[in-house]
Amino acid sequence: MVYGLTKGQASPTTPRGVRTAIHVDGVTSAPFNPLATALVQGATFVARAFAGDVEGTKEIIKRAMTHRGYALVDIFQPCVSFNHVQTYRWFRENTYVLEGHDEGDFRRAMDLALTEGPFPLGVLYRREGVPTFEDGLAAYRDDDRPLFRREAPRDAVRRLMAAMCT
Repeated sequence: MVYGLTKGQASPTTPRGVRTAIHVDGVTSAPFNPLATALVQGATFVARAFAGDVEGTKEIIKRAMTHRGYALVDIFQPCVSFNHVQTYRWFRENTYVLEGHDEGDFRRAMDLALTEGPFPLGVLYRREGVPTFEDGLAAYRDDDRPLFRREAPRDAVRRLMAAMCT
């Protein structure tokens, strides 16, 4: 909830009213909610982890990386230098691991994303089988390999270069 490398500057997720060395009168903006935003924008994998739970965070990141589609993982990582309120202890006391949660329930995921505490950790939402951005691109119609793994068609590249040089 603060940027540690900028001497404690408030971040977009800093709660309203929090004072920092830079925001001496306190943050006046409402905090940004990355989870709710991702859900509204159509993310098909939305999760939250806590850096103090290395194993849990690792598993969530692995699941996000193997998910086919837009995945967002919000990771709580305390700034031990400049944030003396939201500490590792604070996060342990103000978070809980989701258990028995239906990851396909969008409305419940949105409720969880909008909660102001205690904060849920785990996969809030997951939906499989949704067409991805790449599915709609002509470049992937006949070949699903990433572009960087393909050899560029030499004739097309020559024509493009010639057109740029004239």
